[in-house]
Amino acid sequence: MAKRLLDCTTSDFKSFSKNDIIESIAKSEGRVLMCETIGITMPLLVDVTNAEFACAMGADMLLLNLFDVNEPLIRALDCPKDEVIREIKRLTGRLTGINLEPVNEDLAANNADIWKVSPGRKATVENAVMAMEMGADFIMLTGNPGSGVTNECITDSLSKIRKAVGHKVVLICGKMHGSGVTDEPVISNDDVLSFIEAGADILAFPCPGTVPGVNVEFVSELVSLCHKHKKLAMTTIGTSQEGADKETIKKLALMAKMTGADIHHLGDSGYIGMCLPENIMAYSIAIRGIRHTYHRMAVSVNR
Repeated sequence: MAKRLLDCTTSDFKSFSKNDIIESIAKSEGRVLMCETIGITMPLLVDVTNAEFACAMGADMLLLNLFDVNEPLIRALDCPKDEVIREIKRLTGRLTGINLEPVNEDLAANNADIWKVSPGRKATVENAVMAMEMGADFIMLTGNPGSGVTNECITDSLSKIRKAVGHKVVLICGKMHGSGVTDEPVISNDDVLSFIEAGADILAFPCPGTVPGVNVEFVSELVSLCHKHKKLAMTTIGTSQEGADKETIKKLALMAKMTGADIHHLGDSGYIGMCLPENIMAYSIAIRGIRHTYHRMAVSVNR
């Protein structure tokens, strides 16, 4: 039986199966923190990756955003392209995954900046299999700003990817915000059921207070629906509020905890690249206290 993720060290993660990951998260009772980082921007500490920085502040899991499987790049990291994910895992000792985006091309904004979805970032079977082969522990199907990701596209991609990867990798899906789509709700009960039927292991919902109209009661209902179907739930902060003041972060953390979420996600745009480091620690302390926060910050990757 897997230990609760709160107590796990690098050596535990190395032997984890997909089911072990899910079991260890569930056993942690809403005290798992996932931090999203961007590797293609200049790291906040210049010669230390944002992924390492986020882990130093208390992240349990790492989500690599804007990660192109065809041109994998993490600045401040020197290794072969096909070893980038494994090298991040070696340096941090954390479970690590990437975002892939199920884009509806008709709805995608004509972005000319870093948010423009390159072929290696799209939620295709080929990209998912490549990510798995590169060492990703989980893949999240979601959308960045203006990317034109719909819940129907998520369901379609999820079903195909689940068939291709089997049960070798954890699949997470859901939107943190509208992703450029304005004519459908960010999430509904029907969407949850569609994601579950298509093969999702973990479903992601906006944290209460981050998307207009999304409150504790609304998210609690969605989380309960996930748990009823033996799936895990994750609340997300992907609206740049990961760069808010610490008092706001602590309020969001407690509201997310009240929904029953199994995982708490912090986005990558405190400035750009990762959550404000002080907010990672503040959020962590709010959901699990200083003992577990400092333990995660202090434990060596060699254990």
